[in-house]
Amino acid sequence: MGGGHEKIRQTIDRLRREIEQHNYYYYVLDAPTITDAQYDRLMADLQQLEKENPLLITPDSPTQRVGGKPREGFTTVQHPVAMLSLANAFSDAELAEFDRRVRGSLGGEPYQYVVELKIDGLAVSLTYQDSIFVRGATRGDGSTGEDITANLKTIRSIPLRLHQPVDLLEVRGEVYMPKESFVELNRRREEMGEPLFANPRNAAAGSLRQLDPAVTAGRNLSIFVYGIGAAELSGHQLPTSHSEGLKWLEGLGLRVNSHCQLCRDIGEAISYCRIWQNKKADLPYQIDGLVIKVNSLAQQSALGFTMKSPRWAMAFKFPPEQAQTTVRDIIVSVGRTGVITPTAVLDPVFLAGSTVSRATLHNEDIIREKDIRIGDRVVIHKAGDVIPEVVEVLKDSRTGGEKVFSMPAACPACGAEVVRATGEAARRCTGAACPAQLLEGMIHFASRGAMDIAGLGPAVVAQLTEAGLVRDVSDLYSLTEEQLLRLERFGDKSAENLVRAIAASKENPLHRLIFALGIRHAGERAARVLAEHFGDLDRLMNAGYDELITIPEIGPKIAESIINFAREPQNRALIERLAEYGVNMTAEAAPASLSDGPLKGKTLVLTGTLAVLKRDEAKELVEQAGGKVSSSVSKKTDYVVAGENPGSKYEKAVKLNLPVLDEQEFLALIKPVL
Repeated sequence: MGGGHEKIRQTIDRLRREIEQHNYYYYVLDAPTITDAQYDRLMADLQQLEKENPLLITPDSPTQRVGGKPREGFTTVQHPVAMLSLANAFSDAELAEFDRRVRGSLGGEPYQYVVELKIDGLAVSLTYQDSIFVRGATRGDGSTGEDITANLKTIRSIPLRLHQPVDLLEVRGEVYMPKESFVELNRRREEMGEPLFANPRNAAAGSLRQLDPAVTAGRNLSIFVYGIGAAELSGHQLPTSHSEGLKWLEGLGLRVNSHCQLCRDIGEAISYCRIWQNKKADLPYQIDGLVIKVNSLAQQSALGFTMKSPRWAMAFKFPPEQAQTTVRDIIVSVGRTGVITPTAVLDPVFLAGSTVSRATLHNEDIIREKDIRIGDRVVIHKAGDVIPEVVEVLKDSRTGGEKVFSMPAACPACGAEVVRATGEAARRCTGAACPAQLLEGMIHFASRGAMDIAGLGPAVVAQLTEAGLVRDVSDLYSLTEEQLLRLERFGDKSAENLVRAIAASKENPLHRLIFALGIRHAGERAARVLAEHFGDLDRLMNAGYDELITIPEIGPKIAESIINFAREPQNRALIERLAEYGVNMTAEAAPASLSDGPLKGKTLVLTGTLAVLKRDEAKELVEQAGGKVSSSVSKKTDYVVAGENPGSKYEKAVKLNLPVLDEQEFLALIKPVL
């Protein structure tokens, strides 16, 4: 091996060690030692070196946390030691009975208990071989679970390599979603009209069972490891107690919960349970009780198991916390994407650590299903210990004076029409100039696939809106350098560059403007098709539903969204203002690439990393050549363009005997449009 190659390998090893050490500080110890920008730089350096030296990529590299290809399904894994569930206790008396059985079975031997928080998540098994994380699985039926290794690798609090040498180690842990992440995930799903998760546990389980690891990676999951399933150590002795085992696991770099108490008897254990029953709302994650375990591993072995659960452990489950109150009003708010959300205004009531005076009702279907009326007496709880929610209406308490609620026909923020698309639960404001949607709408308008205004990122958009310089996207075109120079972090050059970039965007092709307007369901491809078909924005805004659905690739959802958008007066007014500022409203004559291009009517799939083109550049070239890009390979696929590390799409193409092009062959094919 040459000296240069060896130096590269050493650099890669050093970067991996640094990155994993920083992962440990950030995700396990919650004590970061570098900035996010510094961390991103280290990761970028490692990714570049591995790209240039693919033979040096190893399974435990930090770059391998997020797999690049979705899986077709999960295979099963046999657990080396059964992952049994725990028996439950709901009262002090039941815990005392558990202690009586332990005492009797141990025949007078002294014993201690360890009491831990019972994290409300999904139980998993992690297997390390020669200190490398090689497999992760769900509990399943206790004997076999599902192999979710790729998804577990995306959780940065799970080390890919242990801090100390271990021949073989299988540990058990609980994957969970923090409360804040649960709230944010449900907010995004609500705005997209997707079903909500009932609690963080369901959200964590659903995230771990995604076939695409990239989806799991975006869900901000974490883990606490709570026990050893199986272990093989050369020249080392295993811990002899559960409490020692937790410290040993922590020393290996695994994340262990710090809230753990060694108790002399069941009385101390019960007291510790009561402390956390009152404090659980203070935690950033959800717990549904505590687990009491005999500390000595030898005594655990002597106590043994039933068919379903260990005899040496018991879960103390908290009773559900609920309260009764009265619905005084139902009000609505407008979200960042225009979703109209109803909220119940309640008589204040103390629940799960805080005073609750409002509860989300999500959408009109929930109100109708539960028959919630203004004036009703209701039972509430906190979904996931976080979100106040109406559980049920106490209909026997009705007096006849309760009022049925109806969703508004107009947006409370801007007065635009509110519509409910076919098949969706949410109602949305159709106003493109709605102040409640201003921030997100402007970020989208300036984004790369839309008007592509360099320098107009989220932070600058926030500055402009907070300073009152923009009330809708048309105001961008009246900005001056003098106005920008009054804002923080703007100098002569940055102000000049932004004003120039905004002015340049006026010349963008029509399809970019159509996409930038944020018409629901009308993505980049649909915008191109619409621009080609109508030729100018005015014709599109006056198109009828019947004409729209006859256009290839424009289905009923897109057609309905365009009609809703076009009939809103404020949207028409916005387009008029953009036209007055000189923003291009017409398409160039349809180029040969769209009508008679070399890929006319062809469907292509892109897979792997291309050396010359970025993925979105390749996609744009396909569309300019008259073709379309699909995300999946099928018998209807005409070509598969394969770069480095093409994965399962390439394998499926070969299996189906489809034409596979490398990048140079692809470029030669579309040469007429280059």
